[in-house]
Amino acid sequence: MTDLVSILDGNTFLVSDRRGDIEPSFDFPTGLFSFDTRFLSTWLLTLNGERLHALSIDDAESYRTRFFLAPGEPTHYLDAKVSVIRSRAIGGSFHEELTVLNHSGDTVEFTLRLDIGADFADVFEIKHARQKKGRTTASVNGNELRLTYRREAFHREVAITTSEPGEIDVAGMTFRIRIGRHGEWTTRLHVATVVYGARGEDIRATLPFAGSRDVATIMAEQNELIERAPKLGCDCEPLATAYRCSLNDLAALRYESIALGVRLLAAGLPWFMTLFGRDSIFTSLQVLPFLPELIPPTLQILAGLQGYRLDDFRDEEPGKILHELRYGETAGFEEQPHSPYYGSADTTPLFVILVDEYERWTGDSQLVLMLESAVRGALKWIDTYGDLLGTGYIWYQTRNQETGLPNQCWKDSLDSISYADGRLPGFPRATCELQGYAYDAKIRGARLARTFWNDPEYADRLEREAAELKQRFNHDFWIPDREYYALALDADGRQVDALASNIGHLLWSGIVDETRAGRIVEHLLGPRLFSGWGVRTLGDDQGRYNPIGYHVGTVWPFDNSIIAWGLWRYGYREEAGRICDAMLSASHYFDGRLPEAFAGYERSLTEYPVRYPTACSPQAWSTGTPLLLLRVMLGLEPQGEHLIIDPYVPEGMGRIELLDIPGRWGRVDALGRSRTPTDARRPNP
Repeated sequence: MTDLVSILDGNTFLVSDRRGDIEPSFDFPTGLFSFDTRFLSTWLLTLNGERLHALSIDDAESYRTRFFLAPGEPTHYLDAKVSVIRSRAIGGSFHEELTVLNHSGDTVEFTLRLDIGADFADVFEIKHARQKKGRTTASVNGNELRLTYRREAFHREVAITTSEPGEIDVAGMTFRIRIGRHGEWTTRLHVATVVYGARGEDIRATLPFAGSRDVATIMAEQNELIERAPKLGCDCEPLATAYRCSLNDLAALRYESIALGVRLLAAGLPWFMTLFGRDSIFTSLQVLPFLPELIPPTLQILAGLQGYRLDDFRDEEPGKILHELRYGETAGFEEQPHSPYYGSADTTPLFVILVDEYERWTGDSQLVLMLESAVRGALKWIDTYGDLLGTGYIWYQTRNQETGLPNQCWKDSLDSISYADGRLPGFPRATCELQGYAYDAKIRGARLARTFWNDPEYADRLEREAAELKQRFNHDFWIPDREYYALALDADGRQVDALASNIGHLLWSGIVDETRAGRIVEHLLGPRLFSGWGVRTLGDDQGRYNPIGYHVGTVWPFDNSIIAWGLWRYGYREEAGRICDAMLSASHYFDGRLPEAFAGYERSLTEYPVRYPTACSPQAWSTGTPLLLLRVMLGLEPQGEHLIIDPYVPEGMGRIELLDIPGRWGRVDALGRSRTPTDARRPNP
């Protein structure tokens, strides 16, 4: 994605090359997308039949970009007598202003051509090219070109209009223009996307949607959100830059869902611009101390779409929290199960964790009472459908063997769960972090039951079950001769013995026996897992290790933020600080925007973190990472009606001051300064 330029507003986004052009692609989602459909697959500008090249690009803001262009090859720029400024913005619909500037002393005639096309590809069709089953038509009416796609009730349209008269045909627009000496010519193009039709049997959108907000409205909405966040003052420039970038991207990733009528966070550009249960929950946990008002819509939607039946196609089960919700053609016609799809085993316990953490920060007991049934249903799922083998653990195995996800933990690629020698276990599988989430969910569920639901008997039962789970887990998953927890158990109860970053999530959950925490910390910060830029997803001596493998050796910022939180929980403040420092150092090389993942090469081999070629950016839980790292470094923890502030700032980072931290206590300030390594706290779980 390094040679591509994107702008976005919620889940409407545009990806082009560095000239601003879009050409049809089934390798990477270039084009104009909204609600999982590509509305523009061709948007190609020529001047006198010649392609343009970029002189400069102004892409400082997420929702608008300007391209400064000239015709010919770069070696000819000095002789260019004409240039083009391409200014674009996105706000539900897409706007582009084309300005041609004549730099000569004579009147000149030009032919400006914009080739336009729409393949209406579903986002899943970008990854796996398919023959379209519907029919696309094009029509011209005055200054408008309208492209329409229909397949039964599924109906998508894109309408392109121009402010200046031109020759419009079904494949684009041609402008024959005459510009005086040192003069200029401008046209404004408006692209409206229109959505009709059903998205599946459970959720329907029967009204047309044609979102359009002007740039001023977008700017005002984003600025309003950013202004509500705490104010950061610090001596560490990478932290300051990452914080600003995170707030900007969080504002940009919000979208209004069709028919559901609330603003939600999309998971990541370009592949995941929709609601993801796991991503939404983790991002909510990261941003909770900063923008708690973003959390209730996510919780309410996840509760509203909670599974209520057995549906093998969608991997749906009673009480289960969804994995992914899609709006495109393949979901609408059940060629993919994402309407919604429930193929994740971790979202359900994580949902309970988020409900509790939200109340602890905000004191919003009304939402806890409103969600009681959903939380009880989620806790019941853990012990019933989640426990496929009746062993007291969460297992997963897709019910949909054709289009379901095989791996239903956060590392959901095909080869992510393996033995140390690289072999893949069969199904079902019980990954270690799932058990930690279940333990934490039971502890937190007990607090909710005792404090808000007036059900002490249920609370006692949950606490008893959590204690039993912790004891059983520490026996079954611990590998004595290697002194770390197995990545998973296979269907026969054997340990899947790879060394992976998942063990850091165990610290966050609290399921790790206190006597073993030190060894886990040593592994996480040891040379096999810690690259110097962060904790790798898989140890570098493991059979499937690949520094540029999606879940088998790359470094994921979100993963590292949860690990840092876990280190903090067990009192390993200096070690947590090392991860915070590594992540913020890496963010500097990504201009403050941490990507989905980057390569796991040893830091001594590279002067900068190496990009993962197809990483999403921005991605919500990477965007939330600097915020959670701030919480860890400042030692922020709600306790009753108060916020505990116990900072440990890594050496060399200087002063960190966070003002107006919101919560049930009102708004408070936190201040921390770098300490020397001898000041590090030791375990006090």
